[in-house]
Amino acid sequence: MPKAPVKRFRRLSDDEQSRVIEMAWEDRTPFEAIETLFGMSEPDVIEVMRHQLKPASFRLWRKRVTGRTTKHQALRPPNVLRGYCPTQYKR
Repeated sequence: MPKAPVKRFRRLSDDEQSRVIEMAWEDRTPFEAIETLFGMSEPDVIEVMRHQLKPASFRLWRKRVTGRTTKHQALRPPNVLRGYCPTQYKR
């Protein structure tokens, strides 16, 4: 039986679900930004990624984000006030 974070994730539109996964993969987007925008804490995002990714992809993602200072607001230098590079999004 799926846990609550996955159920909450399923209530998001397809575009929002895609954006949560994209933000989770981005190196410079902190988990706090995902929580602010979508109400999903870091453990919630981890649970969603576990269910949405293939096992090998999930392991690769976890290895990539574990301990990464840019994924955790508290570990970032105080002078970094943005969650992404200004040139990251194409318009």
